[in-house]
Amino acid sequence: MLGRLNHVAIAVPDLAAASAQYRTMLGAEVTEPQVLPEHGVTVVFIVLPNTKIELLEPLGKDSPITAFLAKNPSGGMHHVCYEVDDILAARDRLRQEGARVLGDGEPRLGAHDKPVLFLHPKDFNGTLIELEQA
Repeated sequence: MLGRLNHVAIAVPDLAAASAQYRTMLGAEVTEPQVLPEHGVTVVFIVLPNTKIELLEPLGKDSPITAFLAKNPSGGMHHVCYEVDDILAARDRLRQEGARVLGDGEPRLGAHDKPVLFLHPKDFNGTLIELEQA
C-alpha cells in the first residue's frame, strides 16, 4: 500500500528564520511560502534529491501547529508523509484494520494540490502519518 516517502514535516515557530537557516547554513533549495488556510499552516519545502522536508508554521491561533509548538517551543518533527496509489482504498483498508483517520475521514487537498489524509499518532507508535495520493 505505501509508496515512497513524500516528505518529513517539521513544525517551526518562525518560518522565515527556519527557511533562512536551511538556505544559508545547509545550502538548501527552499520553495516560496505557501499559505494553506484549510490546514491552518504556512509551509515551505526543502527540496532534496530523494524527498522533501516540509517546514510548517501556524496560521492563526486555531492552527493545530499552535498546540504542538506550545508543547515544543523550539519546534520539532511533526509528521511523515507517504504516497499511496489510491487514497480512498488506503483509508478504507486502514479503517478495516482499526486505524483512526483524523477529521471527517474525507481527503482534503494538501500543499501539492493532491488529496491527503492524516492517521492518528497513537495507532502508529506516536507518529502522525499523512497519506498523499500519488
